[in-house]
Amino acid sequence: MVHENETTVRGTVDAPWRIGTRGSLLALTQAGHVRDALIANGQQAELVIVKTAGDQNATDPVQKIGVGVFTAALREELAAGTVDIAVHSYKDLPTAQDPLFNIAAIPPRQDPRDALVARDGLVLGELPAGAKVGTSAPRRSAQLKALGLGIEIVPLRGNLDTRISKVVNGELDAVVVARAGLARIDRLDAVTESLEPVQMLPAPAQGALAVECRSADTELVTILSALDDPGTRAAITAERMLLAELEAGCTAPIGALAEVVESLDDDGRVVEELSLRACAAAIDGSDVIRASVVGPVADAEKLGRALARELLELGARELLSVTEESNDVESAELTDDSNPSPMENQR
Repeated sequence: MVHENETTVRGTVDAPWRIGTRGSLLALTQAGHVRDALIANGQQAELVIVKTAGDQNATDPVQKIGVGVFTAALREELAAGTVDIAVHSYKDLPTAQDPLFNIAAIPPRQDPRDALVARDGLVLGELPAGAKVGTSAPRRSAQLKALGLGIEIVPLRGNLDTRISKVVNGELDAVVVARAGLARIDRLDAVTESLEPVQMLPAPAQGALAVECRSADTELVTILSALDDPGTRAAITAERMLLAELEAGCTAPIGALAEVVESLDDDGRVVEELSLRACAAAIDGSDVIRASVVGPVADAEKLGRALARELLELGARELLSVTEESNDVESAELTDDSNPSPMENQR
């Protein structure tokens, strides 16, 4: 155990592990799952709400307030020792690793697909030309435009309930959000269509959580590692390596999805492999470059690098350069719980 002093041992009833989390409903739910898993493993834990710049500014796009606003505050508290564990939506983390921290666990991933919430139970193909569809993500916006449906993309921020309410009150015809977020807060009833990857590839690491602690807390790293899912870790490693190799952040119009699949080897035996699909899109939807690769699960990093190089050879850098010059066109992708909950506002 990590000792705060000679008499206090973390993970006990008197000194539970302190899990830092944002105060939104989704963030609290995600961190609550980690807390409950630790308790089930005999470790005591509690949630500690941390306010972030992204929570306090729910109007400006992420390019203005800074990429990483949803993770920086949690990491500051972790580094300061005021919390022991931080729970992040993995897609919000910078691609560059910080040696001060260790992502000790990546729990089983929720369904990574995007979801449509539309009026009158409509699916994407049924939306009329000119329909107003809300999304804050350049990735979603670009892929929606590329489908050529004639819909109007409307920039969107706010927590999941706020986004859904814009459809209910008629302000928008539909919104596109992460299905995983809706699943975690028990709002899958609002989904009118789960968008298949062939229509829209999700953001790298969408639906996955990163459970992080200080690298120096080696015993806590071991405790948290019991929550890790190897298949999810391999998939996220491949997707994030692709993002890093493309030198693109979480606001870039890049989609990626890795999955552990079964295949046959040369001797006819069933083996597990990692399938990775990715795309880079022009922000105006005029072009989408797609590629895929399959290889050993143990080669997750190599597969991510290889697919990134293929996308670059196909012209992804040119598309991304155009996007980088168009920061005023779209607001950036946010975790779908960007506003604080009433619980946080009371603190």
